[in-house]
Amino acid sequence: MSLGDTYLTVLGWIGSEPDFKEIRQTPHASFRVGSTPRQFDRSLNTYVDKPTTWYTVQCWRSLAQNAFDSLRVGQPVIVTGRLRTHEWTDDSGELHSRVILEAFSLGHDLNRGTTTFAKNAPRTDSVRTPAESAERPIETTAAPYPPDEYSVAPLPLSATAEAA
Repeated sequence: MSLGDTYLTVLGWIGSEPDFKEIRQTPHASFRVGSTPRQFDRSLNTYVDKPTTWYTVQCWRSLAQNAFDSLRVGQPVIVTGRLRTHEWTDDSGELHSRVILEAFSLGHDLNRGTTTFAKNAPRTDSVRTPAESAERPIETTAAPYPPDEYSVAPLPLSATAEAA
């Protein structure tokens, strides 16, 4: 983290399909996330939705590839990143700006459903394009520990089972 940056965590729902492209050979994905706060209204004795705040989220490198492969419209997510302001001048000379959330961590909100994790294959110099991802998704099973870090000993199945 650096001083002066604004960091933000947003709980919300994916509002647009992730858009994947490569910018100077660096994977980039962007999509919209909507966050709608709810508040209890005592006069109505129920919860009411407040106005939705929309964020444009940008991801880079492996996070961009994983977001593109994993996220779909309507899924609940938690996004953590830094706010960035992009400014530009249009053809008529008018100055424009927009605030984006540059994500450095992103995942499904497990309070709202379940998901399955697939570990990335070891990095290579080549980056998979979205077409390659659709053709042959990488499927691996995540182990709780690296394979040679801890020895594996069978656990007794009952109190009367003998130790191996």
